[in-house]
Amino acid sequence: MEITPGLRRGAWPEPLPEADEVLVGRIRDEILERGPITFARFMELALYDPEHGYYRAAEARPGRAGDFLTAPETHPIFGAAVASQLDEMWHLLERPDPFVLREYGAGSGTLGLAILRALRAAGSALLEALRYEPVEIGERRRDELATRFAEAGFADRLAIDPRRAAPGAGLGRQPGGRRIGCVVANEFLDALPVHRFEQRDGELRELYVTWRDDRFVDLAGPPSTPALAERLAAEGVEPVEGQRGEICLALDSWVAEVAAALERGFVLVIDYGYPAAELYGPARREGTLRAYVRHRVGADPYARVGRQDLTAHVDLTALVRAAARSGLIELGLTTQAEFLVGAGVGERLEAIRNDPATTLAEYLELRASLVRLLDPAATGRFRVLALGRDLPAGTTLSGFGYRLRR
Repeated sequence: MEITPGLRRGAWPEPLPEADEVLVGRIRDEILERGPITFARFMELALYDPEHGYYRAAEARPGRAGDFLTAPETHPIFGAAVASQLDEMWHLLERPDPFVLREYGAGSGTLGLAILRALRAAGSALLEALRYEPVEIGERRRDELATRFAEAGFADRLAIDPRRAAPGAGLGRQPGGRRIGCVVANEFLDALPVHRFEQRDGELRELYVTWRDDRFVDLAGPPSTPALAERLAAEGVEPVEGQRGEICLALDSWVAEVAAALERGFVLVIDYGYPAAELYGPARREGTLRAYVRHRVGADPYARVGRQDLTAHVDLTALVRAAARSGLIELGLTTQAEFLVGAGVGERLEAIRNDPATTLAEYLELRASLVRLLDPAATGRFRVLALGRDLPAGTTLSGFGYRLRR
């Protein structure tokens, strides 16, 4: 996720949206009826309420016209690099047909389309075997995605389960059989609901959400589940006095779901996150919870409820541990910058530069986009994690074979 730096000279910032009052009322009424709720419950409602949640709205979310810019929206070269890695995965699996590409948080299919176009341009035989299966929570999004794929000539590559998700499956869970292929989660896990905690007077306290003075506020109390302290203890994390942070228990169920549906193949996670020692280290004593709206970042999760995105950095230690419990092995962990270089983005840039059909404007736009994708101060610092199941011994991936000088 990238926040667009600066504004055009002389331009006034666009007014920020107000909160969705209907959604505010629903959350407030639940609190008044049942008492304070966990932040995980608040975040689930704020983002995934069936009618008024942030990700259910008709307005653009990712993209230049939305609230933030993800790597696939930055430039199609990101999708082309992922396509190169998928082609290698396909050959390592001995070219299965079909090869299912299942993307969580697919949105309008920008990444999927970029991958398919890159495979077509490269003349890859994977194009005919690939079936793109988007996991998307909203029917409106699925319809938009189907239209875009049809217009691009890829309607036959699209596999959307016609069955609707079960009640309560607000995070993109869909039924279906086991698959051979690759699961991709690009900037998806950071939006899973998190519990918030605070270390106070030598004890772990959970930060609940309550309603006071006509607004949502924090309320510290005993942990809602022993799983919070158990997660930190298992990772060797000892919060210091006054420290705040987030714990995503939903990671475990997501990994279990992914593993249950993957007969053989890979999982590719791209997100901002850290191993537990760094995530809960002294540099992040206030946690990593952030709100995004109109390409601006904020720290108040209770402002503009339903109209702003909420994210928290991914605990990579918890993710890898959950993967091991579900029978998935870790194949590699790197940064987005290193992954893109390893996947051949430099060679692709050179080929585009030498193509007589490439205009100067196109090349300059591509180069500027690539700088943002590789910049360690921007999305280049994102982590890329590869997991696998039932693979040949010693399997390696080119996207994880390059290391920048430190």
